[in-house]
Amino acid sequence: MSQPVPPSWKDLGKAASDILGKDYPIHGSTLEVKTRTPSGVTFRVFGLHDNKSSSISGDLEASWKDAKKGVALTQAWSTTNVLRNHIELENHLTKGLKFEAISTLVPEKQAKNTLLAATYKAPGLHVRKFVDVFKGPLVTADAVVGRDGFLFGAESAYDIREKKLSRYNLAAGLYAPDYAIAIHALGNLSTFSASYYHRVNSDIEASARATYDSKSSNNVNLEVGTKTYLDNAAFVKAKINNSGILALGYAQALRPGVKATFGLALDALKLASGSTDASAHKVGASLTFEA
Repeated sequence: MSQPVPPSWKDLGKAASDILGKDYPIHGSTLEVKTRTPSGVTFRVFGLHDNKSSSISGDLEASWKDAKKGVALTQAWSTTNVLRNHIELENHLTKGLKFEAISTLVPEKQAKNTLLAATYKAPGLHVRKFVDVFKGPLVTADAVVGRDGFLFGAESAYDIREKKLSRYNLAAGLYAPDYAIAIHALGNLSTFSASYYHRVNSDIEASARATYDSKSSNNVNLEVGTKTYLDNAAFVKAKINNSGILALGYAQALRPGVKATFGLALDALKLASGSTDASAHKVGASLTFEA
């Protein structure tokens, strides 16, 4: 039986991470506008108002993709005067192989960075390699192999100048149509996490994640969350951790191409003690237009 292409290293445990991390715009207000021209050029404008610093930041991005030729180009310019370019070449030498070049430039500081990447995907295998040209150079490689729903992954980084292994991590997982389990050993095998995702039915999803850092504490941090679809255009999310932080998220498709998301985070321990410290609670919203 042919094996599917496994997820990449960064996507191991993604289903649980999405439940616990996405659609909670609690740090400020964001506005995102995406438009596409008849020639295939996509423009994206993104703005963020940060509640903590009261600052407003944003970036303008333009991208073009030719799926038949396997070529994509993205250019972006941020309000912090950071220029970013991203070139992708896919399926040119062989099927499943993609090359990328990602560069950033800060003109006033003459700071620059270039990342070269190669990705190969095949049934049962997902391999990536990155070369950070100006840092080190630092070579990072990761791979995930999978068979019958069982996954095993590893990542390592090697500093060429220092001639030493600067980072190594391991992960394993089990993926099924309605649930997924992932175990990570990160920080040179000093931090361990286990996550679980379960699609209970067509309307309800749930996940949990436990994290233990052997260097900082003897405690295990636990976080649980759920996502409930109200209808085809709206859903509600909720999560809570063992520190007593309760977060709520609500997303509503107002019309095709227009989506609003609202987030609220409450310190349940301070609420229980009757504290009136408003800084312990956070609220935010995001609005997305796409045409």
